[in-house]
Amino acid sequence: MIKLIEVCEQLKASNSYQRRYTLREIFINPKHVVALREESSYTQKLEEGLLPEELDSRQQFTRLTLDRGQSGLDVIVIGAPHLVESKLRESGRAKNVLKG
Repeated sequence: MIKLIEVCEQLKASNSYQRRYTLREIFINPKHVVALREESSYTQKLEEGLLPEELDSRQQFTRLTLDRGQSGLDVIVIGAPHLVESKLRESGRAKNVLKG
């Protein structure tokens, strides 16, 4: 399992619905990741001030597609695809060492 930071969408009910975003930790089994894609639309959301203020303006985002049997689950995480991929790969190496 690896820990990543997920960007979660919240709908704020008032006179009109506003989209706001929060961050939370998510633990992913690397064996269930089937695709990684850069998510440039979240860079635009960051520029518009919709994402939490603690994020650096240079931040990149990745869409992870996870296998759920008959369907997939897409999750937006913080980090460029090559960084997320290297974290997934490191997790696999650690398990191989433990298995002997």
